[in-house]
Amino acid sequence: MKHSQFALAALLCLSTSTAWATHCDTVKGQIDAKIKGHGVKTYTLDAVPAAEVKDQKVVGTCEGGKKKIVYKRD
Repeated sequence: MKHSQFALAALLCLSTSTAWATHCDTVKGQIDAKIKGHGVKTYTLDAVPAAEVKDQKVVGTCEGGKKKIVYKRD
């Protein structure tokens, strides 16, 4: 894993702990800003029910843990 990817992953993991009971649009906006700040241009963030998360990369939690924000780099 490249150093910048590791830094991005660590930063995104930190965002999950601060967004436990927050509305998904707010969390996605915060994560979006952080990702763009790292120069990533093409990606997708989706809020999905926690039970439906399979092999996706989880970068945030919202609505009291009912949903997870998943990241996919295009």
